[in-house]
Amino acid sequence: MIRLAALQLRAHDRSDYERLRVSLVERIERAAIDHDLLVLPEGTFPAYVLGDDTIDERFAVGVIDRLAEVARGASCAIVAGVAVRRGDALYNGAIVIDRDGSVAGSAEKIFLWHFDRQWFAPGSAIAPVQTSIGRLGVLIGADGRMPGIARALIDRGAELLVMPTAWVTSGRDPHHLENLQADLLGQVRAFENGVPFIAANKCGVERGMVAYCGKSQVVDAAGEVVAMASQEREEILTAQLSLGPPAPMRVRRPAPSPRGPSSERGVRIAIAATALPNDIGERLRILEADLALAPNGDDDFATLDRSVAAVRIDAPDAFDPGLLVAYRLAGYRVAILDAAASHPWLERIARARAAELRMYVIVFDRAAPRAFAVDPDGAIVAGTFEDFRIASFALDPRRTEQTLVAPNTDVAEGVALVQSLVHREAGVS
Repeated sequence: MIRLAALQLRAHDRSDYERLRVSLVERIERAAIDHDLLVLPEGTFPAYVLGDDTIDERFAVGVIDRLAEVARGASCAIVAGVAVRRGDALYNGAIVIDRDGSVAGSAEKIFLWHFDRQWFAPGSAIAPVQTSIGRLGVLIGADGRMPGIARALIDRGAELLVMPTAWVTSGRDPHHLENLQADLLGQVRAFENGVPFIAANKCGVERGMVAYCGKSQVVDAAGEVVAMASQEREEILTAQLSLGPPAPMRVRRPAPSPRGPSSERGVRIAIAATALPNDIGERLRILEADLALAPNGDDDFATLDRSVAAVRIDAPDAFDPGLLVAYRLAGYRVAILDAAASHPWLERIARARAAELRMYVIVFDRAAPRAFAVDPDGAIVAGTFEDFRIASFALDPRRTEQTLVAPNTDVAEGVALVQSLVHREAGVS
């Protein structure tokens, strides 16, 4: 068993860092006591919102020296979010200090988010870090939105996913601060890769304009939340977990053939969880739907595929985080998951794949029986239940092309970048 801790810190402004530096280290010292691994948020040193403030090459050295003292004193490994300058480039980094105070390694954020790309350069390496407590797969913030990063870390030997993060929130409902990673994707990353996941986030507000959702968390290898912090308080989140051989969801399929541009014309689709009735034509006229899909195969899938590139797969295959990535990059915009047996993760996987790849996902859960559709935002937009046997929704192909999820933050570009890094490091041309 290893004793894990995530220190959820209240956000501070860059201008307040020097004044708060001593007390910040004191909080880290307290959190490290009686733990084997302590994770700090993204941008703990000096802050997440840097603006025009400069950081020289000596900054990270000073931080590392102080954290090394803490790690040695508590015999606790520390993963800390630190701004790191190398030459002309500044990186949003995570430094890994082992229990003896030595620097075990580091990671640099690859999928930069919104304004942090104004001052940070993207990282270009995906590799686990060997420590005395195990091999850590370190990913930073929005890297968790890219399924290929965690997948590659696990396939290269990581036993635990570790995330310093700065999960921001819109603040639409101050009582329920939302963030896709905190609420869904963190758990999915653990489940699909068969390893535990720990994330340390901030709470509060930075520069009066960046709000954090808290919810630092520890998730077990089955994807279930072991511990979660509040959304508004600074606290030390703790848990004990065993590290074992990862049990990742992986399938082998031939690479999909590239598809051309999809039609821009929207289509209204009816979905059913069981075989389509004989009078489906009349029902489509009443619903003003263009086509019907069902799990029996006697439906309008070919018609849909000619208009908007679609793939139909066994639902468990989609539990591999790399499978639909390949189809998305090949031009597919719709995935139909056919489940012969119900699974408690069907809905969460469907929502994750839709949101992280900007696709429509339709699920046929034959055993429930239930059919439902998820839009590119990861929201369920239609579904059957009980006597409601045929539901319908509008599929707008243009939404799958709207891949900007924040200013200058393009999901399609991120997926392609990660895929290229994975192939490059694996020696695949």
